[in-house]
Amino acid sequence: QVQLVESGGGLVQAGGSLRLSCAASGSILSINAMGWYRQAPGKQRELVAAITFGGTPNYEDSVKGRFTISRDDAKNTVFLQMNTLKPEDTAVYYCNAKIRTRWTAPFSDYWGQGTQVTVSS
Repeated sequence: QVQLVESGGGLVQAGGSLRLSCAASGSILSINAMGWYRQAPGKQRELVAAITFGGTPNYEDSVKGRFTISRDDAKNTVFLQMNTLKPEDTAVYYCNAKIRTRWTAPFSDYWGQGTQVTVSS
């Protein structure tokens, strides 16, 4: 069984910063891509940032230059440093990881429980 546990959300004023963390644990053989998604009220979940196994990042246009994704493979952890936050960044943030639990199985998607980020104007 695999668990993804997120931390670091909260309430911050516009222009402030937050750092999200997501640690994967359990029967993990290998982790491929990892990423962060967000879902605002009344909107669909959207990809915010992703990072490949090799460390190549990819960002949604509205967060480029403000957010930085990174990973620590020794700790099975992915981070999202969020700077210059805006009210429109307010959402529940979910981490995602593509994890293989058996050598005979493909990589499967696992999700964290979500952490609330609220940016006040």
